[in-house]
Amino acid sequence: MFSKLLRKLTSQDKKNSKNEAKKRLQFALVYDKLEIDDSTLKDLQNDIIQVISRYFDIDKDSLSLEIERGEDKSALVFNTPILNMKRR
Repeated sequence: MFSKLLRKLTSQDKKNSKNEAKKRLQFALVYDKLEIDDSTLKDLQNDIIQVISRYFDIDKDSLSLEIERGEDKSALVFNTPILNMKRR
């Protein structure tokens, strides 16, 4: 799951290579600033999946977890298709 995010951030599409390089640099800067290591991010992703899965059936193969950085704050963005709502 996290490897999919890394592949997305490190894709070598020539048309978007400038944008991809910018994304990778921004991701690295946020990573350094927040001091988040791979295992912490993976654990966080697993925890989020576990909680969301209590309420929804989700497509675990299509999810993404990203950190977006603004000028004064950062945001954790988790995106996954919802397949069904679970009945309680």
